[in-house]
Amino acid sequence: MKKAQLLALAGVLVACSGESPDVSDAEHSNMKSSVIEADIVYPQTRKVEVVDTYFGTPVPDPYRWLEDDRSEETQAWVEAQNAVTFGYLERIPYRDKLKARLEQVWNYEKVGSPFKEGDYTYFYRNDGLQNQYVVWRRKGDGEPEIFLDPNQFSEDGTTSLAGLSFSKDGSIAAYSISEGGSDWRKIIVMDAETKEILEAPLVDVKFSGISWKGNEGFFYSSYDKPEGSELSAKTDQHKLYFHKLGQPQSEDQLVFGGEPSQKRRYVSGYVTEDDRFLVISGSNSTSGNDLYIRDLSQPDAPLVTVLDHFDSDTYVLDNVGSKLYLVTNLDAPNKKIVTVDAADPVPSNWEDLIPETEHVLSASTGGGYIFARYMVDALSRMYQYDFNGERIREIELPGPGTASSLSGKKEDEALYYTFTNYKTPGTIFSFDVAEGKSEIYRESGADFDSSAYESKQVFYTSKDGTRVPMTITYKKGLELNGKNPTILYGYGGFNISLTPSFSIANAVWLELGGVYAVPNLRGGGEYGKRWHDAGTKLQKQNVFDDFIAAAEYLIENKYTSRDYLAIRGGSNGGLLVGAVMTQRPDLVKVALPAVGVMDMLRYHTFTAGAGWAYDYGTAEESEEMFKYLMGYSPVHNVRAGVEYPATLVTTADHDDRVVPAHSFKFAAELQSKQAGAAPTLIRIETKAGHGAGTPVSKTIEQYADIFSFTLFNMGISELPN
Repeated sequence: MKKAQLLALAGVLVACSGESPDVSDAEHSNMKSSVIEADIVYPQTRKVEVVDTYFGTPVPDPYRWLEDDRSEETQAWVEAQNAVTFGYLERIPYRDKLKARLEQVWNYEKVGSPFKEGDYTYFYRNDGLQNQYVVWRRKGDGEPEIFLDPNQFSEDGTTSLAGLSFSKDGSIAAYSISEGGSDWRKIIVMDAETKEILEAPLVDVKFSGISWKGNEGFFYSSYDKPEGSELSAKTDQHKLYFHKLGQPQSEDQLVFGGEPSQKRRYVSGYVTEDDRFLVISGSNSTSGNDLYIRDLSQPDAPLVTVLDHFDSDTYVLDNVGSKLYLVTNLDAPNKKIVTVDAADPVPSNWEDLIPETEHVLSASTGGGYIFARYMVDALSRMYQYDFNGERIREIELPGPGTASSLSGKKEDEALYYTFTNYKTPGTIFSFDVAEGKSEIYRESGADFDSSAYESKQVFYTSKDGTRVPMTITYKKGLELNGKNPTILYGYGGFNISLTPSFSIANAVWLELGGVYAVPNLRGGGEYGKRWHDAGTKLQKQNVFDDFIAAAEYLIENKYTSRDYLAIRGGSNGGLLVGAVMTQRPDLVKVALPAVGVMDMLRYHTFTAGAGWAYDYGTAEESEEMFKYLMGYSPVHNVRAGVEYPATLVTTADHDDRVVPAHSFKFAAELQSKQAGAAPTLIRIETKAGHGAGTPVSKTIEQYADIFSFTLFNMGISELPN
């Protein structure tokens, strides 16, 4: 759009402000969009003759060339798309005002829970708008000092701290960094007292923790460096290594994953707190693992099998001598805690310690106790147990919401947890393990008046009659007139539970009079394994139906209407938005798919995507699965002649989890086939990845763009005061 036209349009919108008696909201919105769309000139996206055949069915893939993230042509396409998108966004009259308000609300001190390592107490702190949290520490009652400042890792703040782990006595620290948001990491080892770097960094580490064995070294996981692009090439054989301090990485011991019989897509290794056992977990998908232990107190001890199949999610919670405490959903979809002797730890010898209940369990330990946290309709309840399985007490929480796990070392007398919900900023509580009392350790400094807002849980009925919970948050006194700007956010996959949590960005949305609604869709973990499985593979449509029914509930109950409703989700949630907007383009005004899995026929050919097959299935496994995936794959279901919602696709050039080609292809399809007046844009962040470690400055810019795009395309011409 030419500058003069855009400035004139901005003036028209401010002048109108929805007050003209002869123009309805819908007409005003459609009129605005028509003017914008008439002036947008999308970059030309070249089509190629590429056809794949699945079970005799040819499937064209005209934008296959966009999968090459290293090509100059792809880079030129990214630059051209961003030029159009940012040219559009920068002329929304209140975009800068929104960004300024986000910065203002974001700008308060944030401090994490303390933890002890050696002679020091450590904590994470951000003074307000720092791109990355800084690690501070204090010795005794001394003055705090900076231990590690990730803001110094790179000038633009795009290199982030991805993990930090201390040796047994706290004298040595190993930390991992992510550059540009990539999942590939470097591990740096330093003397914790002097902060001196002790050796060359370990490189090419991915999907890994850092678990120390005493002070002598640590276990970590990685893949062999792939051929081709490290941001998109397939990686499917994970390996566990032991790094001994002082030796070069090339001499690190391969512990698990090198033999054909040990080939796993994901492998993790961790050492129990007493340094007695190495625990190895392997899996080929994001659900289900086998499990092994090795007694580190015995030289050359063999690897002992705990589980030799992938039919459950099971891990070692803790041990007391040779007695292992396991958390498992084997024959217990909502999980339970069992015990077994390490000498013969197979399931036939397991004994229930804390049996399965009707609610989903997660467990942690600290201070010599076990803490069982349950989800009751996605809200937290927490109980304290001793290691004999005797319940000590229920831990009183401040109200309905989410409590983080209570965890720490066995000798800790005080533990810490954070409590939050959609309208309550996170408050850190200290918990006295002996007395069972919680006290506020640190309140949030957020400039947000929780008392002015309401957050309530409702239940609605999905297409097949399933009862689904949803939490709706908004300003008190909201008028149910169908004209409230609303964001419906969803995920629905990978056993991930969306429990109530506070967001600075969403606080600004609420402050503007917006409604924020989050349904707990099938595919998530809110009601255990059965709820998860009900949204996988040939039942994936249940997830989309649940989301559609949530939108219909909001419309029917006048929280909003089609003209004021946006749907948003990221990653698997981006797939959700892509599928719903192509199945029901009439349902919403704005669609905001972020870093989404959009090509369901090829997702498993990139990076670690094959590990998602438990949830999705693959196009090669059967004709039935191919047809099912083809039936909802967003890239393959954009139709010419259809009016799609105003769409802002967001992704990042260093996303090596869900490669940006998914979003590239989807945006190209929308731009070539959109029949309506609404814009279909793609915003491609540079030097950023799937989300973790994104600098605060970039995050604020992203939210300013997303919110302003959303409100602008709902016909809202100026922000509320």
